[in-house]
Amino acid sequence: MKIKIKRVYEGFDIKDGRRVLVDRLWSRGLKKEAARIDLWMKEIAPSDELRNWFAHDPAKWNDFKKKYFAELKSNLKLCEELIGKEKGTLTLLYSSKNIEHNQAVALKEFLEKYF
Repeated sequence: MKIKIKRVYEGFDIKDGRRVLVDRLWSRGLKKEAARIDLWMKEIAPSDELRNWFAHDPAKWNDFKKKYFAELKSNLKLCEELIGKEKGTLTLLYSSKNIEHNQAVALKEFLEKYF
């Protein structure tokens, strides 16, 4: 399986494969029809406490990943559900303007390391 990440605002591409929004909150200004997502998996996003603490601060990135990975490890069933029996492409969608320091980047790293 190939895992990609993409801002949900970039729009649909047939090459995206299965499109899963991994934000806890719905993306501002985006209509559900326009997002063309296959699944909104808000449960796999970082907890509200972790998300608010991190606030996309690059200085907290490594600590954020450690804490988020711990949250993911405590609920591997969600990761298994996300991966499923997918053989094609899985695109993790996020809304953050920070393309290098967001939960989709961390989640992709986690999935590639442990699955």
